[in-house]
Amino acid sequence: MHYLGLDIGTSRCKAAVFDEQGRQVAEAYRMYDLRFTDDGGAELDPDEVIDDCFAVIKECTSSLGERSVAGMGISCQGEAFTPVDRAGRTLAPAMVTSDLRSLPYAEAWPRVFGEERLYRITGQTIHPMFTLFKLLWLKDHRPAVWEKAEKFLCFEDLMQYRLGVDPAISWSLAGRTMLFDVLQHRWSEEILDALELSPDRLARPLPSGHVAGKVDPALAAELGLGREVFVVTAGHDQPCAALGAGSTTAGSAIYAMGTVECITPALEKPVFSDILRKNNYCIYDHA
Repeated sequence: MHYLGLDIGTSRCKAAVFDEQGRQVAEAYRMYDLRFTDDGGAELDPDEVIDDCFAVIKECTSSLGERSVAGMGISCQGEAFTPVDRAGRTLAPAMVTSDLRSLPYAEAWPRVFGEERLYRITGQTIHPMFTLFKLLWLKDHRPAVWEKAEKFLCFEDLMQYRLGVDPAISWSLAGRTMLFDVLQHRWSEEILDALELSPDRLARPLPSGHVAGKVDPALAAELGLGREVFVVTAGHDQPCAALGAGSTTAGSAIYAMGTVECITPALEKPVFSDILRKNNYCIYDHA
Protein backbone atom coordinates (compact mmCIF):
# COMPACT_ATOMS: atom_id res chain seq x y z
CA MET A 1 0.00 0.00 0.00
CA HIS A 2 1.26 3.48 -0.90
CA TYR A 3 0.24 7.07 -0.29
CA LEU A 4 0.81 10.08 -2.53
CA GLY A 5 1.42 13.70 -1.62
CA LEU A 6 0.95 16.44 -4.22
CA ASP A 7 2.18 20.00 -3.73
CA ILE A 8 0.92 22.73 -6.08
CA GLY A 9 3.30 25.69 -5.81
CA THR A 10 3.60 29.03 -7.57
CA SER A 11 6.30 27.91 -10.00
CA ARG A 12 5.98 24.12 -10.07
CA CYS A 13 4.10 21.09 -8.82
CA LYS A 14 5.69 18.14 -7.05
CA ALA A 15 4.47 14.65 -6.24
CA ALA A 16 5.97 12.02 -3.95
CA VAL A 17 4.88 8.50 -3.04
CA PHE A 18 5.53 6.85 0.34
CA ASP A 19 5.11 3.30 1.60
CA GLU A 20 3.39 2.31 4.84
CA GLN A 21 6.64 2.81 6.80
CA GLY A 22 6.92 6.39 5.55
CA ARG A 23 9.78 5.69 3.13
CA GLN A 24 9.74 7.73 -0.08
CA VAL A 25 9.67 5.44 -3.12
CA ALA A 26 9.00 7.85 -6.00
CA GLU A 27 8.99 11.55 -6.82
CA ALA A 28 8.48 13.85 -9.82
CA TYR A 29 8.01 17.54 -10.57
CA ARG A 30 7.05 19.88 -13.41
CA MET A 31 7.71 23.60 -13.88
CA TYR A 32 5.08 25.93 -15.30
CA ASP A 33 5.00 29.57 -16.41
CA LEU A 34 3.97 32.42 -14.14
CA ARG A 35 2.65 35.16 -16.40
CA PHE A 36 2.82 38.86 -15.60
CA THR A 37 0.51 41.49 -17.05
CA ASP A 38 1.14 45.20 -17.69
CA ASP A 39 -1.41 46.22 -15.03
CA GLY A 40 0.35 44.41 -12.16
CA GLY A 41 -1.17 40.97 -12.60
CA ALA A 42 0.57 37.66 -11.85
CA GLU A 43 -1.30 34.66 -13.20
CA LEU A 44 -1.16 30.92 -13.74
CA ASP A 45 -3.06 28.96 -16.36
CA PRO A 46 -5.06 26.55 -14.13
CA ASP A 47 -5.48 23.99 -16.91
CA GLU A 48 -1.72 23.90 -17.48
CA VAL A 49 -1.16 23.49 -13.73
CA ILE A 50 -3.67 20.63 -13.42
CA ASP A 51 -2.28 18.89 -16.52
CA ASP A 52 1.20 19.06 -14.97
CA CYS A 53 -0.20 17.68 -11.70
CA PHE A 54 -1.66 14.72 -13.58
CA ALA A 55 1.71 14.23 -15.32
CA VAL A 56 3.71 14.08 -12.06
CA ILE A 57 1.19 11.65 -10.55
CA LYS A 58 1.49 9.35 -13.57
CA GLU A 59 5.29 9.59 -13.52
CA CYS A 60 5.33 8.55 -9.86
CA THR A 61 2.85 5.69 -10.21
CA SER A 62 4.57 4.34 -13.35
CA SER A 63 7.58 3.39 -11.25
CA LEU A 64 5.51 1.36 -8.77
CA GLY A 65 4.57 -1.38 -11.19
CA GLU A 66 1.09 -1.80 -9.70
CA ARG A 67 -1.96 0.28 -8.82
CA SER A 68 -1.12 0.42 -5.13
CA VAL A 69 -1.75 4.07 -4.19
CA ALA A 70 -4.63 4.00 -1.69
CA GLY A 71 -4.83 7.63 -0.67
CA MET A 72 -3.53 11.10 -1.43
CA GLY A 73 -3.43 14.63 -0.02
CA ILE A 74 -2.83 17.99 -1.68
CA SER A 75 -0.89 20.92 -0.26
CA CYS A 76 -0.74 24.16 -2.20
CA GLN A 77 0.09 27.83 -2.38
CA GLY A 78 -2.31 30.14 -0.60
CA GLU A 79 -4.71 32.81 -1.91
CA ALA A 80 -4.75 31.88 -5.63
CA PHE A 81 -8.18 30.94 -6.95
CA THR A 82 -9.80 29.83 -10.20
CA PRO A 83 -13.35 30.64 -11.33
CA VAL A 84 -15.04 27.64 -12.98
CA ASP A 85 -18.40 27.32 -14.72
CA ARG A 86 -21.13 24.73 -14.14
CA ALA A 87 -19.34 22.23 -16.39
CA GLY A 88 -16.07 22.72 -14.50
CA ARG A 89 -14.43 24.73 -17.28
CA THR A 90 -11.90 27.41 -16.34
CA LEU A 91 -13.23 30.93 -16.89
CA ALA A 92 -10.10 32.98 -16.12
CA PRO A 93 -6.46 32.58 -15.08
CA ALA A 94 -5.64 32.08 -11.41
CA MET A 95 -4.57 35.31 -9.69
CA VAL A 96 -1.62 34.27 -7.49
CA THR A 97 -0.24 35.77 -4.28
CA SER A 98 1.94 38.40 -5.98
CA ASP A 99 -0.87 39.75 -8.19
CA LEU A 100 -1.16 43.41 -7.12
CA ARG A 101 -4.22 44.51 -9.12
CA SER A 102 -6.22 44.14 -5.90
CA LEU A 103 -4.19 46.81 -4.06
CA PRO A 104 -6.87 49.57 -4.30
CA TYR A 105 -9.43 47.19 -2.80
CA ALA A 106 -7.10 46.23 0.05
CA GLU A 107 -6.74 49.91 0.83
CA ALA A 108 -10.40 50.96 0.55
CA TRP A 109 -12.59 47.96 1.48
CA PRO A 110 -11.31 47.41 5.06
CA ARG A 111 -12.03 51.06 5.88
CA VAL A 112 -15.71 50.39 5.21
CA PHE A 113 -15.93 46.89 6.71
CA GLY A 114 -13.54 47.63 9.58
CA GLU A 115 -9.87 46.61 9.61
CA GLU A 116 -9.85 45.29 13.19
CA ARG A 117 -13.19 43.54 12.62
CA LEU A 118 -11.73 41.80 9.59
CA TYR A 119 -8.67 40.73 11.59
CA ARG A 120 -10.73 39.39 14.51
CA ILE A 121 -12.77 37.19 12.15
CA THR A 122 -10.06 35.96 9.79
CA GLY A 123 -6.80 36.27 11.73
CA GLN A 124 -5.30 37.87 8.62
CA THR A 125 -3.77 41.32 8.28
CA ILE A 126 -4.59 43.66 5.41
CA HIS A 127 -2.68 42.84 2.21
CA PRO A 128 -3.65 42.71 -1.49
CA MET A 129 -2.51 39.08 -1.74
CA PHE A 130 -5.65 37.74 -0.08
CA THR A 131 -8.43 36.13 -2.10
CA LEU A 132 -11.06 38.54 -0.77
CA PHE A 133 -9.46 41.54 -2.46
CA LYS A 134 -8.74 39.63 -5.67
CA LEU A 135 -12.41 38.62 -5.85
CA LEU A 136 -13.42 42.27 -5.43
CA TRP A 137 -11.15 43.17 -8.35
CA LEU A 138 -12.59 40.35 -10.47
CA LYS A 139 -16.15 41.38 -9.66
CA ASP A 140 -15.50 44.94 -10.91
CA HIS A 141 -13.17 44.22 -13.83
CA ARG A 142 -14.46 40.86 -15.09
CA PRO A 143 -18.21 41.06 -14.31
CA ALA A 144 -19.10 38.42 -16.92
CA VAL A 145 -16.72 35.95 -15.25
CA TRP A 146 -18.13 36.81 -11.81
CA GLU A 147 -21.69 36.15 -12.97
CA LYS A 148 -20.90 32.98 -14.90
CA ALA A 149 -18.71 31.34 -12.25
CA GLU A 150 -20.37 28.40 -10.52
CA LYS A 151 -17.49 28.17 -8.03
CA PHE A 152 -14.30 29.92 -7.02
CA LEU A 153 -11.74 27.25 -6.09
CA CYS A 154 -8.23 27.39 -4.63
CA PHE A 155 -5.75 24.89 -6.04
CA GLU A 156 -6.32 22.22 -3.38
CA ASP A 157 -10.06 22.11 -4.02
CA LEU A 158 -9.68 22.66 -7.79
CA MET A 159 -7.47 19.57 -8.01
CA GLN A 160 -10.01 17.57 -6.01
CA TYR A 161 -12.74 18.77 -8.37
CA ARG A 162 -10.72 17.64 -11.41
CA LEU A 163 -10.23 14.25 -9.70
CA GLY A 164 -14.01 13.82 -9.49
CA VAL A 165 -14.32 14.75 -5.81
CA ASP A 166 -16.91 17.15 -4.41
CA PRO A 167 -14.37 19.87 -3.57
CA ALA A 168 -13.39 20.46 0.06
CA ILE A 169 -10.87 22.99 1.32
CA SER A 170 -8.71 22.48 4.39
CA TRP A 171 -9.13 24.89 7.28
CA SER A 172 -5.53 26.05 6.91
CA LEU A 173 -5.96 26.95 3.23
CA ALA A 174 -9.40 28.50 3.78
CA GLY A 175 -7.70 30.71 6.36
CA ARG A 176 -5.59 32.27 3.59
CA THR A 177 -8.62 33.57 1.67
CA MET A 178 -9.69 36.24 4.21
CA LEU A 179 -13.21 34.85 3.84
CA PHE A 180 -12.96 32.29 6.65
CA ASP A 181 -13.84 32.60 10.33
CA VAL A 182 -10.80 30.96 11.92
CA LEU A 183 -12.46 30.51 15.33
CA GLN A 184 -15.85 29.20 14.14
CA HIS A 185 -14.27 27.26 11.25
CA ARG A 186 -16.78 28.27 8.63
CA TRP A 187 -17.08 30.81 5.83
CA SER A 188 -17.83 34.19 7.42
CA GLU A 189 -21.42 35.23 6.72
CA GLU A 190 -20.52 38.86 7.45
CA ILE A 191 -17.73 38.97 4.90
CA LEU A 192 -19.55 36.96 2.23
CA ASP A 193 -22.65 39.15 2.60
CA ALA A 194 -20.54 42.27 2.14
CA LEU A 195 -18.92 40.67 -0.92
CA GLU A 196 -22.33 39.48 -2.21
CA LEU A 197 -20.99 35.94 -2.54
CA SER A 198 -22.97 32.83 -1.63
CA PRO A 199 -21.05 30.18 0.39
CA ASP A 200 -22.20 27.47 -2.04
CA ARG A 201 -19.87 29.05 -4.61
CA LEU A 202 -16.94 27.99 -2.41
CA ALA A 203 -15.62 24.56 -1.41
CA ARG A 204 -16.62 22.78 1.83
CA PRO A 205 -14.23 23.64 4.69
CA LEU A 206 -12.84 20.56 6.49
CA PRO A 207 -10.02 20.03 9.02
CA SER A 208 -6.74 18.75 7.60
CA GLY A 209 -6.63 14.96 7.33
CA HIS A 210 -10.34 14.45 6.72
CA VAL A 211 -11.53 12.41 3.76
CA ALA A 212 -13.01 14.69 1.08
CA GLY A 213 -14.03 11.87 -1.26
CA LYS A 214 -12.74 9.26 -3.69
CA VAL A 215 -11.07 9.71 -7.08
CA ASP A 216 -13.23 8.93 -10.10
CA PRO A 217 -12.45 5.23 -10.90
CA ALA A 218 -11.79 5.78 -14.61
CA LEU A 219 -9.41 8.66 -13.89
CA ALA A 220 -7.71 6.68 -11.12
CA ALA A 221 -6.99 3.92 -13.65
CA GLU A 222 -5.64 6.45 -16.16
CA LEU A 223 -3.33 7.94 -13.51
CA GLY A 224 -2.14 4.53 -12.26
CA LEU A 225 -3.71 5.01 -8.84
CA GLY A 226 -5.47 2.34 -6.80
CA ARG A 227 -9.04 1.26 -7.49
CA GLU A 228 -10.61 3.20 -4.61
CA VAL A 229 -8.37 6.13 -3.81
CA PHE A 230 -9.44 8.43 -1.00
CA VAL A 231 -8.42 12.11 -1.02
CA VAL A 232 -7.85 13.87 2.29
CA THR A 233 -7.67 17.57 2.95
CA ALA A 234 -4.07 18.62 3.51
CA GLY A 235 -3.62 22.38 3.56
CA HIS A 236 -1.72 25.53 2.86
CA ASP A 237 1.87 24.67 1.98
CA GLN A 238 3.52 26.43 4.95
CA PRO A 239 1.58 24.60 7.73
CA CYS A 240 2.01 21.35 5.77
CA ALA A 241 5.76 21.99 5.66
CA ALA A 242 5.69 22.64 9.41
CA LEU A 243 3.93 19.30 9.94
CA GLY A 244 6.47 17.50 7.75
CA ALA A 245 9.38 19.13 9.56
CA GLY A 246 7.98 18.11 12.96
CA SER A 247 6.89 21.57 14.12
CA THR A 248 3.64 20.47 15.75
CA THR A 249 4.02 21.59 19.37
CA ALA A 250 3.73 25.08 20.84
CA GLY A 251 7.03 26.94 20.82
CA SER A 252 8.44 25.25 17.72
CA ALA A 253 8.71 26.89 14.30
CA ILE A 254 10.08 26.40 10.81
CA TYR A 255 11.88 28.80 8.49
CA ALA A 256 11.05 28.21 4.82
CA MET A 257 12.60 29.63 1.65
CA GLY A 258 10.92 29.28 -1.75
CA THR A 259 8.90 31.67 -3.87
CA VAL A 260 8.02 33.16 -0.46
CA GLU A 261 10.26 33.48 2.61
CA CYS A 262 8.24 32.52 5.68
CA ILE A 263 8.52 31.76 9.38
CA THR A 264 5.76 29.47 10.69
CA PRO A 265 5.53 29.11 14.48
CA ALA A 266 3.15 26.63 16.09
CA LEU A 267 0.92 27.99 18.87
CA GLU A 268 -1.18 26.17 21.46
CA LYS A 269 -4.24 28.34 20.74
CA PRO A 270 -5.20 31.33 18.55
CA VAL A 271 -3.61 34.60 19.63
CA PHE A 272 -4.99 37.96 18.47
CA SER A 273 -3.35 41.25 19.41
CA ASP A 274 -2.83 44.75 18.07
CA ILE A 275 0.93 44.19 18.13
CA LEU A 276 0.66 41.11 15.90
CA ARG A 277 -1.82 42.82 13.58
CA LYS A 278 0.22 46.00 13.19
CA ASN A 279 3.36 43.97 12.49
CA ASN A 280 1.60 41.87 9.85
CA TYR A 281 1.57 38.50 11.65
CA CYS A 282 -1.35 36.25 10.70
CA ILE A 283 -3.12 33.59 12.79
CA TYR A 284 -4.78 30.56 11.21
CA ASP A 285 -5.09 26.78 11.50
CA HIS A 286 -2.16 24.38 11.59
CA ALA A 287 -2.32 21.31 9.40
